[in-house]
Formats: sequence, C-alpha cells, structure tokens
Amino acid sequence: MGPMDDSKDALASQLSMAIRDISGYPECRNSSKKMYNNLVRRVKLLSPLFEELKDSQEELDDEEIRGFESVKIALDSARELLRSINEGSKLFQALHMDKIAGDFQQVTEQIEEALSRIPYDKLDISEEVREQIELVHAQFKRAKGRRDSPDLLLETDLAIAQKDKDIDPSILKRLSEKLHLRTMNDLRKESLAIRDMVISCGEDLGDCVQTISFLLQKLKDVVIGNPDKDTPEAEKELIRHRSPVIPDDFRCPISLELMKDPVIVSTGQTYERSCIQKWLDAGHKTCPKTQQTLLHTALTPNYVLKSLIALWCESNGIELPKRQGNCGDKKSGASGSDCDRAAINALIDKLANGNLDQQRAAAGELRLLAKRNSDNRVFIAEAGAVPLLVEILSSADSRTQEHAVTALLNLSIHEANKGNIVNSGAIPDIVDVLKNGSMEARENAAATLFSLSVVDENKVAIGAAGAIPVLIDLLCHGTPRGKKDAATAIFNLSIYQGNKVRAVRAGIVEPLMRLLKDSGGGMVDEALAILAILASHQEGKVAIGQAEPIPVLVEVIRTGSPRNRENAAAVLWSLCTGDVQYLRIVRELGGEEVLKELSENGTDRAKRKAGSVLELLQRVDVIVRP
Repeated sequence: MGPMDDSKDALASQLSMAIRDISGYPECRNSSKKMYNNLVRRVKLLSPLFEELKDSQEELDDEEIRGFESVKIALDSARELLRSINEGSKLFQALHMDKIAGDFQQVTEQIEEALSRIPYDKLDISEEVREQIELVHAQFKRAKGRRDSPDLLLETDLAIAQKDKDIDPSILKRLSEKLHLRTMNDLRKESLAIRDMVISCGEDLGDCVQTISFLLQKLKDVVIGNPDKDTPEAEKELIRHRSPVIPDDFRCPISLELMKDPVIVSTGQTYERSCIQKWLDAGHKTCPKTQQTLLHTALTPNYVLKSLIALWCESNGIELPKRQGNCGDKKSGASGSDCDRAAINALIDKLANGNLDQQRAAAGELRLLAKRNSDNRVFIAEAGAVPLLVEILSSADSRTQEHAVTALLNLSIHEANKGNIVNSGAIPDIVDVLKNGSMEARENAAATLFSLSVVDENKVAIGAAGAIPVLIDLLCHGTPRGKKDAATAIFNLSIYQGNKVRAVRAGIVEPLMRLLKDSGGGMVDEALAILAILASHQEGKVAIGQAEPIPVLVEVIRTGSPRNRENAAAVLWSLCTGDVQYLRIVRELGGEEVLKELSENGTDRAKRKAGSVLELLQRVDVIVRP
C-alpha cells in the first residue's frame, strides 16, 4: 500500500468518525432545534460516501484529497457547533438566537463549499451513493441561501420576561415548553451548563449571567408549581404528542402514509410495496400516479429513499418504520432484514457459550450489525449482548478484542445504550484495551470513550478510571486516526474541571505544543482547542505558560484559520490576565498589530478576546509611564 493509499484510508476513517460523532449527539429540544436537527440529518446522509471511499481500491489524486480534507475541516466545525449547542445553556442560546443562527449558516456554507470541491464523477463509488450525495449537496446549497424564520413569539416572551418583575405565568409556561426546561432535572442540567459557561468565559458574559439567573429562577417557580410533570413518563408523553409534518416525497401516492418499504415501478414512480402489490394483484397494468402502462411488474427497492426516511425519523425523534413481517420472513444473508432477531440471538448465544473462534466470529458479526442501523443497535443491546461484549474485552485474542470494542462503539451511537454499557462495568476494560490493545483496538477504544463521555456523569467516571494518561500516550504515538480519536476524547473529557487537572498533571501540555508547532501534522486544530479549554483552569494556565507558547500563539493569530485564531486568542488572554511578562513578550513579537486586525475581522469570540488583550496592553502602558 502506497503513501497515497495510507492518506486516503486515514482521511476516510477521520470523515467516518466525524459522522459517527455527530450521529451520536442526542436530539436537540430547545430554541436551536430546527437548525440543529437539519444539520445533523444532512450530515448523516454523507456517511455512505465515506464508507465506500474506505472500501475503494482506487487511489485519490491531489484534487480529491484536497476536497475531502476541506470536508473534514467543515465537519469538525459542525461537530464543535453541535457539541456546544447540545451541552450549552438553553437560556443563553435563546437570548442569542441571531448569533446561533449565524453560526449554523456559517457551518452550512462551509460544508457546501467543501462538497463543491469534490469531483464526484471521478470517484470509485456506486451510482446509488453518487445520487444520494448529489441530493445532499443540493440540500446544503438551498440551506446556504436562506435562514430559518425567527421565532417571534419566543423573542417577545423573552423580552417581556426580562423587563417585567411580575411575569405573566402563561409566558413563563410557554418559555418552559419551548426551551424544554420542564422538570427539575432539566433545570439542574441547565444550572450546570450555566456554571460551566461562567467558568470557561468569565467576564466575557457581562450582564448576561444575571439575566439568565433571573429567568432560571422564574422557570423554577413554574416547574415547582407543576410537580406532576417531574417524571420521565410525563416527558415521554409530551414528546410523543409532537408530530412532525411528513415530507410529501416520503408518503406513498396510494395510501398517503409514510412509506416503510419503498419500491420503484417501471415508470420510475415510488410506492409502498404492500400498496402497489395490492394494485397489481387486482389486475391493474398501469402506474397509479401517471396512468402510464407498466412495461413490467417487477418492483425494485428504493434504498436511497428508505435511507432518507430512516434518517428523517431519527432526526425527528419518531419510531423508525418497520415493514410488516420484516423480521424473519426473509432468507438469511448479508442483505437480510433490518432487524434479524433470530440471527442476533444466535450470535449472542455463541458469545456466551461458544469457543474462542465462535466468540471472535460472533463479535465480528455483531460489530457489523450494530453499524448497519438503529433497529439493530436497540435489539442487540436489549437481547443482552453488552455484558458479554464487555467480558471479552479482556480476551487474549487481539482480533476478538478489536471486534468487541468496536461493537460497543457502534452500539453506543444509540443514546440509551450508553448507560447500559457503563452500567455493565465497561469503562475500566475499555481503558485497558486503550492501554494494551492493538492499534485498531486502541483507536476504537478512544472513540468509544468519546462517545460515552457525551453523558456528563461519564466524564467523571472515565477520568477516574485512568483514561487520560493513556489517551495522551495515543495522542503522542498513535496513527493519524488514533491521534484524532485521542484528541476528541481528551477535549470532551476536559470539559469537566477535574479532568483538566488530570490532563495537565499527566503532562499533556508538552505534546500539545509539539502538535501546535507542527503545521504539517494535521493536528493544529485539535491541539489549540484542547489548550483553550485547559487554559481556563489555573493549573492549565501555569503549565501552558511554562512551555513558552507566546511566539506560536501570535503566529497562529497572524496566519491561522478563523477557529484557530479564536482559540489562540483565548489562550493568550488567559495567559496575559494578571501577568505583565507575557504582555511584554506579545508586544516584542509584534502581537499588537495582529490583535488589532483580529479584533476587527475575527469571529465574535475572537474579537472579544483580542480586544481584552489589547486593553491589558494599554493598562501596562499606563503602569510603566513615569
């Protein structure tokens, strides 16, 4: 395998991981819901392209590599935006809807421009996947040119709530519903999100924190006045009664219902299989929609549309459609039913009772089935596979171990499975695989820890299990994919304050500085993002300061990408706050000019950080004047 093959494989794996990460985020239920879910839905549809790219034997030329690298950068931006929306304060987002909408628009434009650089006609991909990607690209193009209409009622309610001391209870009730802050558990999570935001942003928030705290207290009064809602069942019932509008293209022209098993007839029209079959069985020889004579009565599955319908169902939080008798009415095989329960049960029996070869084969099959669709992920977990997979994580056979950890990774994409995996005692064993497994097993162990760390309490458990030093080792010595997997896991874990300390004491700053200085290594984005989050903690700030970071930070602000300039300015601001020596170095390196330029042309956050450092520089001038 040549260097270009290695580059293609690494790039395809990174792209697949980005899609997998984005798919693993839970459904958004706040003021950003529509933008968030639309972006997740569109991004998921890119997955088949990257899977076929991984399987392709053809090399990519320089133009294709550059195109896919642009997509990777764009997906990283999408992943970061979705993470911030998912974990951030719902009240803060509602109060800054214009900025949030602008962020989504920017990411949408970035992805669309990146997709425009890929020469699809030259790629070794199937016609079906090419059609799907062209359709997704068209969706991004349309979305790029328009913004969703603002929720005027929400804006009005927020404006009134901020001004009036005695707020109309009906307004607070609407805010509680719209922002999905309906229970004490919701409010506890919101409080934690606000606390984390204050810790990471500090004085940047200004009076906003007081406004948010005031609104949060008012919403608590509403929730306490409706204690019967504070139950999971009440939440489920509220979600169940919100029915999204089914797109016309997803409805069968005969029944007008959401299609479960769409098939194509000879005229090119698509129908629900059972409906068109009844039409044909009644002796009709024409297409019901066009009235054209059918050249033949063969029915061709419309896999692309079926995939789109499944993704739409997932993004809208409704149960995926199942065809009558789709479990067990087909002959077994790789292209069998979406949820072959008999086969899954047989595989789980082999995991429990089989010899080593049978366990290895069963784990490999479950790995593939869990990757295939959401139905499988649900049933495999419900059938009891998780504890058995956790048990064989300690297998002496490296291939069995790889299959087991990757199966758990694929299962963890389904939100409810994360708790099942953690409750089965998986975290210490996954950390052990991360430490001692093959390189593929280590990479997928890191990715699994990232997926599990989406749940806040898991961040604490993963850090306590000793994962961070081992992730740092993978960050230093792994393959390009392994380094990316380690970096994303470390970043997510470091959102929890205790893990910032663990990472710093495990020596993360030195390798991060090496990656930051190696502009050709492809890890500058990740290194800066982690440094920015560590710099918000005093120990992190001290450790970064000892690594002589100012020259490289100033250079990034001068020449880096918008996001990297923003993160570099954030690190610089943390270092310079209360430390005159760093401000003097910034000035000696000509940093004042680049900060002035950033304060005019950077992102909103970059402008604020650059402006804050410039103010500190001016104060130094005042202090040193005679």
